[in-house]
Amino acid sequence: MKSLRLVLCALPLVLTGCSTLSSISSINWSAAYPWNWFGSSFEVTEKGVGNINATTPLNQEAIESALSSDYRLRSGMKTENGAIVHYFEALKDDKLALIINGDKGTVNRVEVLDRDVETDSGVKVGTPFSELYQKAFGNCESAVADEKVAVECKAKDSQHIRYLFTGEWSGPEGLMPADDTLKNWTVSKIIWQQ
Repeated sequence: MKSLRLVLCALPLVLTGCSTLSSISSINWSAAYPWNWFGSSFEVTEKGVGNINATTPLNQEAIESALSSDYRLRSGMKTENGAIVHYFEALKDDKLALIINGDKGTVNRVEVLDRDVETDSGVKVGTPFSELYQKAFGNCESAVADEKVAVECKAKDSQHIRYLFTGEWSGPEGLMPADDTLKNWTVSKIIWQQ
């Protein structure tokens, strides 16, 4: 029994050491850590998205260890308000699942596009507007997303979670669609922001 415990403790260290081999460097070795063996509850809460929160350093190693092994991470840069900012994208089955932004060295915003990730109240990408709101007034504001008209709404009883709704509408840009139109729109992104 003692030797079994020793093997279980040493296994992650041995596997991590193997990751220096160039032929297998694309494997996500964080999946070998014992705390990732049984999966984790990956949901959006007031504190963050899964294990990613406002104290998570904005670097690849920290974000990879906070993500489950289902995701592959890639980094990028963009300009925002005249400054160059660094961000990360998490891909799942080669589809964009999360966009992770930061400020002053830590994560401050995560955009969730993964349909398998829910909020702690059960909202996920694809949830209809009509299930969450009676009306947009007081809850939502007009937004632009990927060249589409969108509406961003504050989650009920939340300071950090917002939902981005998109759908069909032929009205002028910048104007809020009527509630009758919005009721058929669905969540296209869940946004957690510090």
